[in-house]
Amino acid sequence: MTLNRLPFRDPRTVARDIPGVLDVLFPRLTGGLVSSLNRTMFSFENIKTISDDVINESKIQNSMLFEISVAHTESMLSGVKSPNWNDSLQTAVMRQRRHYDAKIPNYLEQRDLDVISHASTNLFEMLESIKKQHQGKTLEIRPAIPGLGWISSGVGDFCLESTLIEVKHTDRNFVSGDFRQVLIYWLLKYASSIENDSDAWSDCLLLNPRRNSALIFNFDSLLRSASNNSDRVELLELLRSIVNKDLDRR
Repeated sequence: MTLNRLPFRDPRTVARDIPGVLDVLFPRLTGGLVSSLNRTMFSFENIKTISDDVINESKIQNSMLFEISVAHTESMLSGVKSPNWNDSLQTAVMRQRRHYDAKIPNYLEQRDLDVISHASTNLFEMLESIKKQHQGKTLEIRPAIPGLGWISSGVGDFCLESTLIEVKHTDRNFVSGDFRQVLIYWLLKYASSIENDSDAWSDCLLLNPRRNSALIFNFDSLLRSASNNSDRVELLELLRSIVNKDLDRR
């Protein structure tokens, strides 16, 4: 397996641009397994989906629109009653530039704000609903994802103690790339938990505020199903061998 990439890549990039790494770890993460997982999707009450027509009216990249909405939601969760749209835009621009060839809008038109506001409200209501179901647990914004070897550290979207929460604003069901991303997050977290004597996440919740859909699964169960029935220790050792082998080549 030849990577032909820069020496250090963030976890999201590994999952998106270098899928070969995780194909070795999770050879069974294919269409059949993904379809089975998607059959367990559920929705939230009193949340309206965002129509494609409304989204298409905006001239801003979809990824940027929804990055702004996530930043706006974070401000709302932090207790800001009326977050500043420009602050949310600047935060989104900073984040997009790290991972994508972002097209930066000069300003936000009302049709842009309509989409962003709807997506932000949906995500906020989803997270508030989850918090009510787990009273006493703290919702963490942008939890740290540890690095390992040439995989640099990064951040996730949210976590609620033992549950990692990742947000996907797409017009489709969840796909293998979504699961690859959270699985690499989990393996990196698990590696760090061994070194620091801390806990790794037990479950993952995927949210799609655009479609009002969600899916929850247990990491250990998916690890076994997606791999060749390997346990977490075996998979971590395999990841370490991949990372170390590539480091030896440099």
